This record gives sequence, structure tokens and C-alpha cells, in this order.
Amino acid sequence: MFPAAATPRRELPPARAAEGTDRAEPAEQPSGAAQDTAPPAPKSDGRNAFFDNAKYLAIVLVAMGHAWEPLTDGSRAAEALYMTVYTFHMPAFIIISGYFSRSFDMRKDRLQRLVTGIAVPYVLFETAYAFFKRWADDDPGHPVSLLDPWFLTWFLVALFIWRLTTPLWKVVRWPIPLAVAIAVMASVSPDIGDDLDLQRVLQFLPFFVLGLALRPEHFKMVQRRAVRIASLPVFAGALLMAYWAAPRMSSAWFYHRDSAQELGTTWWIGAVMTLALFGCSIVMVACFFSWVPTRRTWFTVLGAGTLYGYLLHGFLAKGSRFWGWFDDYAWLHSPLGEIAVTLVAGGIVTALCTPPVRRMFRFAMEPTMAWAFRKDPADAARARVSA
Repeated sequence: MFPAAATPRRELPPARAAEGTDRAEPAEQPSGAAQDTAPPAPKSDGRNAFFDNAKYLAIVLVAMGHAWEPLTDGSRAAEALYMTVYTFHMPAFIIISGYFSRSFDMRKDRLQRLVTGIAVPYVLFETAYAFFKRWADDDPGHPVSLLDPWFLTWFLVALFIWRLTTPLWKVVRWPIPLAVAIAVMASVSPDIGDDLDLQRVLQFLPFFVLGLALRPEHFKMVQRRAVRIASLPVFAGALLMAYWAAPRMSSAWFYHRDSAQELGTTWWIGAVMTLALFGCSIVMVACFFSWVPTRRTWFTVLGAGTLYGYLLHGFLAKGSRFWGWFDDYAWLHSPLGEIAVTLVAGGIVTALCTPPVRRMFRFAMEPTMAWAFRKDPADAARARVSA
């Protein structure tokens, strides 16, 4: 008899990565080859050029905004630009963080990464910032308090809390309206206090929840040519509005760290301002995303290091105030000086996002800490079987 012919094996389609997983869409990023109309498929390393580009550009705007702050008192134009950028740079960063948190659950490995990637850097940088302020600002009494985030570390506290609540937002029927309602209630509640910067945690919450609700097709919509064209007059109108509002409105509204009463107004104005700023921020974020390149660029690789740039540039941002650089050099307040400050801030944060800096500070930002976690007996059993 002839041997039976081998049954031809049909090739299975490639496995589709689970939505929001670390390969197709890295869940732990706080952050276009074919065409410019949609975010491209991830590269073999699991990273998406569009989101890395967006995170890098957003963190550059964050650094520039911090550099502009001392210039706003004497320049209405600088104040207008400052207010415009503050409308969308952190909301954009938070929306991306929410988008990449969609797969978060209480699985052991994700909880461990929440601790090593967010909680541990918070403890280390909150402590480092406290000692830096004691030294640079000649303030030996400044406390080391993990309950009162100082300067930039509020974002780590917020991201930790937001990500822990992700499973809850997946089960409620109307997550975005609920998050907006919570933000409004927080903005009119002066008794919340400063612990864990809960005002910011709650007032920025809608952007994170919005990121959880977004899908790739939503980013495709804002990448359309019509949106790009429309974004130009929108940005121009925002700058004109900010120029008009600069002497009439406090930029503290954009920080979302105080209640309406603490800003010297009534509760109902605080509620209206919270809703109005949320709407304005969403429009400006959409305009920002429409101009983010979808292809790989020279700065795409820097998108993986934006949290490094965010936390490390804070030492120079605050040091420049403590050491009086903006007071000692009056030319910095001239138009040419403002341009120089902008370029320097962009260059510094770019350098801090580079791979060499990431390797240098990985011990603080991405520690493995296997010694700190209990081993799973099932994993040990599987290892013995495979051996």
C-alpha cells in the first residue's frame, strides 16, 4: 500500500494581539509608514510611531510651557501662548495614557508594573525633589511628604489612581459623562484639600476616561486632511481668544489644582468653567493630533522616554527660578530672549528623552524589583515541567 498522503495544513491567520496589550498597543505607555490618514500598524517592537510622536511633541510643549511661565508677567503675547498650550498639552498626554491603559486589569504582572513603573518612581522623585528644594532654594524645612506631591509628581499619583480604577470605568454605562460630573463636583468642592493632589486627579479624570473609550478609528478621523485644514483657524482663534483673556483671566484655571472658591469666584462659575475648558481642550487636542506625523521620524524613538524627560527636566525648571536666572538676565524677557528660552527648553527635554539618559536612570524609572514580589507557585511548576 502507498502511504497516505499528508493532509495539507492550512496556514492559520496571524494571531491578533489583544486590544491594548503590550505588543500591539503597549499598555504601560503614559504616551505612519503607509499613509497620513491613520495611525500605522505597530512595528515589530510593538511601538506605534504616531503615539510616540504625539508623546514626544506633548512633552516638548510641557517643557516649553514651564520655561514660558516666568515670562508671562511682562509679556501679554507670552501669556497668550502659555494659556493656549496649557489648554491641550497635558490633556493630550493624559488621553494617550488612558488609551494605553485599556487592557489594564488586576492581573499580577500588570499590578507589578504599576508598582515598579509608577509607584516606585513617585517615591524616588518626590524624595529627590524635596531634597533638591532644600538645597537649591535654601529651604531646609521643606518636608519629604508622599501625601503632598510637589511640582511634577502629581501626574504619577494621578496615573496610579486612574489606572487602578480602569476596571470600574469599563463596567459603567456612561463613563465619560460620569467622569465629567466628578470633575465638576471636584471643582466646586474646596474641602477636598491637597492630599495626593486630588483636585488635579479628579479634574483631569475625564481626559483619562476619554482615552479609555477611544479606538484606533477615532485617531483616524482626526488625521483627515479636512481636520488638519480646519485646525489652522481653530489654533489662530484660540491664540486671539487667549490674547484677549490674558489680562482678564487667571491661568491657574488651566492647572486644575484648585476649586472655584479658591480661585476667588462662585461655585457655579467654577462648574461652567470646568465644562467650558473640557470642551476647549478636546477641540485643541484633536487639532494637535491632526498634525502629529504618523510615519517614523527622527524623534519617534524619543517617545519611549517621555516620562524620563518629564520628571528630569523639573530640576532645571525649578532650579532656574531658585537661582534667579530670569531675574538676573533681563534680556530673556525680550522677544529674542523668549525665542532662546523656548529653543533651550525644547533641546533640554529632547536630550533627556534619549536612550543614553534612559539607560542611566532606568534603575529609578523602570526597576525590575523581582525580589519584592512573591513568586507564583504555578509559574515555578510550569518551569519544572518544561525543564
